Amino acid sequence: MNKAVSRATFDQVMVQTYSPAGFIPVRGAGSRVWDQDGREFIDFAGGIAVNALGHCHPELQAALAEQAGKLWHVSNVFTNEPVLRLASLLTELTFADRAFFCNSGAEANEAALKLARKVARDRFGLDKHRIVACANSFHGRTLFTVSVGGQAKYSQDFAPLPAAIAHVPYNDITALERMVDDHTCAVIIEPIQGEGGVVAADPAYLARARALCDQHGALLIFDEVQTGVGRTGSLYAYMQTGVVPDILTSAKSLGGGFPIGAMLTTNAIAEHFTPGTHGTTYGGNPLASAVALRVLEIVSRPEVLAGVGTRHARFVAGLTALGDKYGIFKDIRGKGLLLGCELQGKLEGAARDVLLAAEAEGLMVLQAGPGVVRLAPALVIEDQDIDEGLARLDRALARIA
Repeated sequence: MNKAVSRATFDQVMVQTYSPAGFIPVRGAGSRVWDQDGREFIDFAGGIAVNALGHCHPELQAALAEQAGKLWHVSNVFTNEPVLRLASLLTELTFADRAFFCNSGAEANEAALKLARKVARDRFGLDKHRIVACANSFHGRTLFTVSVGGQAKYSQDFAPLPAAIAHVPYNDITALERMVDDHTCAVIIEPIQGEGGVVAADPAYLARARALCDQHGALLIFDEVQTGVGRTGSLYAYMQTGVVPDILTSAKSLGGGFPIGAMLTTNAIAEHFTPGTHGTTYGGNPLASAVALRVLEIVSRPEVLAGVGTRHARFVAGLTALGDKYGIFKDIRGKGLLLGCELQGKLEGAARDVLLAAEAEGLMVLQAGPGVVRLAPALVIEDQDIDEGLARLDRALARIA
């Protein structure tokens, strides 16, 4: 069937959990995208920090095509070569000894939270089960992860929610000290809150979280679904903080657009997951693993990671100039190529209006809440695409500012 479809088709046949843009992308190359009418867009959204190497990167195409001609799926009743190579490289490049693969960031966080509860139960008994998370955090869309996430708008319609989950203000050391005790099994933190407004954790806050977890026998989980795989200029954001977690979750950029998630941890913690305690049918399938392996190989190259910092500086300079020109950015924040522009003045709380104006000028951007325009472009975006995209953003702001 090759029936013609349009944006109106979405409203007719899709469950309305999203309200997508008014155009349908049909082709991409690098940081450029074309819609059904052949109109070109500059992509500063990156599939929400997913397309680490842009669209249709030739090395990823080759990896996928090669694996597609060999083996697609065997389930976890059997293992496969690509997933073993991927796990070997991830453990070589990080603190971790073991990897568990799934299909998304939510699933990776689900596995991490279940593992933390299991470790605490095995080591200390049933009373040690409280999970401490941050207000305004985001950890996924399963019932468990929306409950742990600190945004009521994602969980309030699905009560009763899982119990023994507490939230503290992000970057508030005193609040964290009051909450973490001997009943705590885990503290989960995003090194940068993405959905929460692109807000970075204070290194002192992360260090205190590490110390409190050590003091009370709790596990420290870093949710690096959005910050991982080069997004901040190091392979994982924890590498810039001096703080090493017990469990790390990764997804988004890991697959470069192909669905995959990972939970990384140590031998001593991983041994609490034994055959049958957790699982996934598709997780770590040969196709996803082959693509993710190539992504990891490319992103971990020193020149690619160094290039993230160079591109960050170019973006910040351009955004600062636009902020000065229109007086509409209260703050430009973030690390590497995860950037947030907080709006002020007549555009305060109007990130959606900026998105629509940008769309009209052929630019794809994101928002992080109602008041922050978020950018998460490809880690290898070309300078000319940065400059052209900023010029289009200039025209979009001129429309509404």
